[in-house]
Amino acid sequence: MSVRVQDLQTVGFLTATFKIHQTAGADDLADADIGKAMTLTGNYEVGPGSDGNMLLGKLIQLSLTDADNGKRVATVQIGGICTLPAAATIPSVGNRVVVNGSGGVKQAPVLAGYDPAGGNIARGTVLDVNGTSEVTLMLS
Repeated sequence: MSVRVQDLQTVGFLTATFKIHQTAGADDLADADIGKAMTLTGNYEVGPGSDGNMLLGKLIQLSLTDADNGKRVATVQIGGICTLPAAATIPSVGNRVVVNGSGGVKQAPVLAGYDPAGGNIARGTVLDVNGTSEVTLMLS
């Protein structure tokens, strides 16, 4: 009998719906962004953010497709266990992460006196690293 493959993607699964940040009147998110790392970009708005921003969660759905007309909203997984694309510096198991601004996550910076008011921007705990392509983490 073989060992069962672990798939914890639905453990503690929690989602929230947000507006999509726009640049020059166009959504910053497209269908191709589903599955990527998101950050808060404004009041109830999400987007890929900038390198080093705090991770909010994983984009799992857009209310309309790229081909549809109308204002879209984004559903983001904000709790539980998820897998996200990884970028350099690739985190190790047990590390916390920040976004890289292109839909991936990277190892969070060292805790130091220069952390912003309100605390360190690191989020999540890395549970598994798949080479240099993706990491599975617990959003906390």
